[in-house]
Amino acid sequence: MTDKITIVLADDHPLTREGMKAFLTAIDDFSVVGEYADGEEAWEGIQALRPQVALLDIRMPKLDGVSLARKIQAAKFNVKTLMLTSYDAQQYVIASLRAGASGYVLKTIAPDSLAHAIRTVAKGGVYLDSEVSSMVNKNFPPESVSTREREVMTLAAQGLSGKEIADRLYISERTVQTHLASIYDKLGAKNKTEAMLLAIKYGIVTLDELMANNSENAE
Repeated sequence: MTDKITIVLADDHPLTREGMKAFLTAIDDFSVVGEYADGEEAWEGIQALRPQVALLDIRMPKLDGVSLARKIQAAKFNVKTLMLTSYDAQQYVIASLRAGASGYVLKTIAPDSLAHAIRTVAKGGVYLDSEVSSMVNKNFPPESVSTREREVMTLAAQGLSGKEIADRLYISERTVQTHLASIYDKLGAKNKTEAMLLAIKYGIVTLDELMANNSENAE
C-alpha cells in the first residue's frame, strides 16, 4: 500500500467538519492529521504538521481561507491548498487562485469527485469544480495556444514532471519548459498553479480531459 495522503481540515461549522472527517478517514489512502474551527488555529497546525493537503473553507473566524492560502504560499511549504466552500462567486475563485490554491470545489461536490480532487492536488495537479468551471467566463482566445502547448499544459495539470512530460511527448525537457513559459506569458500567470487553473478556466484544458487521463494513469 502506498503512503497515505495527509490532510488538514479547516471549517468553522462543527457538523460539516465532523462529516468531512468521517468521510475522509474512511478512505484507505487518506489520513486526517488535524482539524480546526478557525484560520489561525489551522495555520498553527499546518506549520507544525506540514500536511500534503490543506482542505480549507473560505469563510472562517480570525483568518479566512484565502488569507490562509496566501500564508501557506508565502511560507513556501510543500502543502497543497484545496478550497472547499459554499461560495461559487467568481471573485472568490480568482482570489483563491492568486493566493496559491491548487483547487476550488463546492460543498455540493460528489464524494468520489472530492476524493479525486484531493488526490489530484496532492500529486501536484490542479482541480476546479465543474460547477465553478462552467460559471467562470471564458474570454481567452484558445486558438492563440498551440496544440503542443495545450498537450504540455494538460500533462502538467495532471501533476507530471518536466521529464515525464518530455518522455510522454518525445521532446526534450528544455522544450517542455519553453512551452510552459510561453503559456504562462499568454495567460499572464504568476506561477505554475495559477497558469494551470487559468488554463482550466479558459478552456485550454478541460476537467473531462484531466479526469479521463488521470483514470488511464491509475490503471
